[in-house]
Amino acid sequence: MKKTKLIESNFDACCLFFKVLGDPTRMKIILALDNGDLCVNDLTKKLQMEQSAISHQLKILKKAQVVKSTKKGKNVFYSFDDDHVQQILSIAIEHINHKNEE
Repeated sequence: MKKTKLIESNFDACCLFFKVLGDPTRMKIILALDNGDLCVNDLTKKLQMEQSAISHQLKILKKAQVVKSTKKGKNVFYSFDDDHVQQILSIAIEHINHKNEE
């Protein structure tokens, strides 16, 4: 496997990225988005949470460049910021599943 070097100036951003992913509510949102773009209303129904809580967590995810938003008509849809987020999620799930099988 290719070893990736972290540029020292990006160290804090990398730590923040994993910190953002470490919240259970944000992880639920990320897992929901793994199935496709969703608006806040869809997320509130799917996760059975208040709109304000979802919006607050989406703001954090967006600031950390984990998700992006796209306005379609009257709705704002959220999706992964880029393919790397989905790849990291996939690898993390694979790792956890593997460790739980041991």
